[in-house]
Amino acid sequence: MAFDFGLRQIGVAVGNCLLLSSQPLAIIRAKDGIPDWSAIEQLIQEWRPDLLIVGDPINMDGSDSPLSERARKFGRRLHGRLGLRVEMVDERLSSFEAKQLSRERGHRGDYKRQPIDSQAAELVLQTWLGSLDAAAES
Repeated sequence: MAFDFGLRQIGVAVGNCLLLSSQPLAIIRAKDGIPDWSAIEQLIQEWRPDLLIVGDPINMDGSDSPLSERARKFGRRLHGRLGLRVEMVDERLSSFEAKQLSRERGHRGDYKRQPIDSQAAELVLQTWLGSLDAAAES
């Protein structure tokens, strides 16, 4: 299960390591980066993931962004609350790519009505799944 951390919304996606497949799931509301933990716990109970992936919002030059430490803190809290392993994954351009994909599907860019957070989480998950596939090939 993957998370695209944000201060107001956290996108969630789920995937399968064997099939290398993924799908967007939900958007969890957050207040100043603090999520609705009961909604996250409910998703965890329903999907029973083995691993949690959190997008690490680093800058294009590889330096930490203003949200990097908050996303990492969210990852640590996920681990502490749920006892599941958490991996941080570089999410550079995931939101940009999710917006681009949304426009290609005909959405006009009203991201308040058509949020892209769960699609961004899916892209983060696909990045992680792609690293598994690449490792298997070498």
